[in-house]
Amino acid sequence: MKLSLGIVGLPNVGKSTLFNAITRKSVPAENFPFCTIDPSVGVVAVPDERLDKLAEFSKSKKKVPAVIEFVDIAGLVKGASQGEGLGNQFLSHIRETDAIVHVVRIFDNPNILHVEGEANPLRDIEIINLELVLADMQTVEKRLGSLERDVRAGKKEAIAEQEGLQKVNEALQQGKLGSTAALTPEDLVAIRGLHLLTLKPMLYLLNRQSGGHNIDEMRDEERWANLQTFFAATKAKWLTADAGLESELRELHTEDKTEFRREYGVFDDGINDLIRAGYELLGLMSFFTTGEGETHAWTIEIGSTAPVAAGAIHTDFQTKFIRAEVIAWDTLLAAGSYAKARELGKVRTEGKEYIAKDGDVMEFLHS
Repeated sequence: MKLSLGIVGLPNVGKSTLFNAITRKSVPAENFPFCTIDPSVGVVAVPDERLDKLAEFSKSKKKVPAVIEFVDIAGLVKGASQGEGLGNQFLSHIRETDAIVHVVRIFDNPNILHVEGEANPLRDIEIINLELVLADMQTVEKRLGSLERDVRAGKKEAIAEQEGLQKVNEALQQGKLGSTAALTPEDLVAIRGLHLLTLKPMLYLLNRQSGGHNIDEMRDEERWANLQTFFAATKAKWLTADAGLESELRELHTEDKTEFRREYGVFDDGINDLIRAGYELLGLMSFFTTGEGETHAWTIEIGSTAPVAAGAIHTDFQTKFIRAEVIAWDTLLAAGSYAKARELGKVRTEGKEYIAKDGDVMEFLHS
């Protein structure tokens, strides 16, 4: 399952620096706009202590983590939807991703140029979100026009798509993200082919700077208060991280990292939190297979049935699925061995209707 998160934001807010910290893959991060033209892609392991504990439990020779893909997309500016700053090209890169990590700078530093002057997180968010809205308005209005003939002819699929797009368009016309529209599951299916930018799940990453002037440290400052009001009103998901610090730490040994963090007073790894949050944002979860040869975290969508989970391993396992043996990862560890878990009646046999749960350890029987 290949799903990706696009890292977006204004120029010089720390997108490429964040990408470097996440992926350990070098991309340009010079201090000027548009230095990153083509999107860089990195495949990232999802941090998961359950995988480590299961591998130790099984004395596995190999560990295979779940992975997700991050795409570093060049900075957008005002007018991107009209082609400013190579905007059309960059917007098309966002359209190809499944979710968005919206990087927002929350520090002031005169040595790092901000295209709008000083950092103002809410203003910066509104600039990017408006460009996404304007781009989607063009897409939706064009599509609505092309649907008219089929709608007049009474074609059900066209009518369903029109109804969904009209709901989205109403939100866009008010300057709101399409995700705020009251869309039914049927609406989402009908319009999914357009890959609308404002329907993608979004996570805001607030980029701070150790030792700098961070507005989150001044809780009564108007810029921070306005940002928190926006997050509360929109029920937005958000995290903070110091992209610069994490990028510097990526090549250090564990002991050096600990000392470095102590020096800067930063003990939380916001990058691991971001990777895990991105995994959840995509609606994904992990189940495990474990043994002496390998412990493997497999990626499936939340709500997947046992046959679909089996299909993550091999398509034949899904089509020829008979049943699954299932036990929660922590229950297995507590039992001490598979044999003891079976003796205690903790290993369940599940059929085709079983909905896999995050952290299940599963073995499949197929024809």
